[in-house]
Amino acid sequence: MATGLMAALTAGGLAVSPHKVGPDYIDPGYHTLAAGRPGRNLDPWLTSEDLVAPLFLHGARGADVAVVEGVMGLFDGAEAAGGGFASTAHVARLLEAPVVLVVDASSAGRSIAALVHGFITYDSTVRIGGVILNRVGSERHERICRAAIEETGLPVFGVLRRDADVATPSRHLGLIPAAERRAEAVRTVERLGALVEESCDLRGLLALAHGAPPIDAHPWDPAARIDARLRDPAAPADRPAGPAEGAARLGEPEGAARPLERTAGLARPMVAVAGGPAFTFGYTENDELLSAAGAQVVPFDPLRDEALPEGTRGVVIGGGFPEMYAAELAANEPLRRQVAAFDGPIYAECAGLLYLARTLDGAPMCGVLDAEARMTGRLTLGYREAVALRDSPVARAGERFRGHEFHRTAVSPGPGAEPAWRWPGADPEGFAGRLRLASYLHLHWAGSPEMASRFVGACA
Repeated sequence: MATGLMAALTAGGLAVSPHKVGPDYIDPGYHTLAAGRPGRNLDPWLTSEDLVAPLFLHGARGADVAVVEGVMGLFDGAEAAGGGFASTAHVARLLEAPVVLVVDASSAGRSIAALVHGFITYDSTVRIGGVILNRVGSERHERICRAAIEETGLPVFGVLRRDADVATPSRHLGLIPAAERRAEAVRTVERLGALVEESCDLRGLLALAHGAPPIDAHPWDPAARIDARLRDPAAPADRPAGPAEGAARLGEPEGAARPLERTAGLARPMVAVAGGPAFTFGYTENDELLSAAGAQVVPFDPLRDEALPEGTRGVVIGGGFPEMYAAELAANEPLRRQVAAFDGPIYAECAGLLYLARTLDGAPMCGVLDAEARMTGRLTLGYREAVALRDSPVARAGERFRGHEFHRTAVSPGPGAEPAWRWPGADPEGFAGRLRLASYLHLHWAGSPEMASRFVGACA
């Protein structure tokens, strides 16, 4: 629904800023297709409560309207933090944003109003502005549901009928990323946009959005965050960077941010960042912080590129689905050999960990790590509060970081004498050393911008 709304508003000539609550990497890929600008995540656990509004404003520079897709149920958040922390409701409160409930009406009639009424009264600090009915079966079904919900005092902004043409295929970790099925994904997003335009009151939704109060915050500025940490390594990641950032409202020019380039009289070290269909998981802000710290960020595709970009001084390999492309990755022997011989800093998360192992489901990988990787039937998922066990290109022993895990694979043997992290309820995890960090932990560097400056420093 959110992707369709983004596509419909964009097709109507508006600049739409797309956002996603939580650590999800897949939905923002579809948001990017729909809105034509990077989909960004808003997650109080990964970055802090105080950074949610600044990151939102940073992403929304130059936009006419922002659409934020929720995560799970409205009040479902991080269990470890309790009280719905990092839930959609939590983020809506931090932004003072109205919430539109998308309600599955496929198995209900008038009872749908009792469900909606429960959401309205459960937490009065969350402003629910209206409802969109999904999977409605017939005109009669629509009339019954509309009439019942309108008795609660909420408007119905739209009614979507069941439509198999807009279904998106999924597999073991959720939807198949847009980058793996780009032509089909583009068609699906276009169809979603057309369906929402036909079925929803876009003017009413825009009026609701524009009725939200101004956000009392400065937009996040990666250069300012890097500067603050260089001046004072103990500075909190969420400390305002000062009036140089400037306040922002939707519609502010995209160029309002300070320039990201910082050379300090030195050549900018090149950091190669893995991309392509096998490595689709990454936060846009991580790359922006690397640039702000002085790096030249250059993408490469381990499926197709037989060499790292010429002049590479550091390598970042994020998450994704290398298990779906193990044969193709194995076939690219020239790149595997170059990565194995690379003597600069390497940072790898989840999929990157698998790619650096000796093998993945029996297929040869880079062999940087003395370990074998394999698919399992067990889903490992959740937020983690991790302690660094030793120094690495991005962390110092004893420091704490918040991240998340999301995988159905395992690596054996374990890290041995050089583990990267420890968190409650688990054995030490990952592989760390002076020039490498490879683990299952996904990190949003906006919450710890010193990671970028350290990595670039190691490259230089």
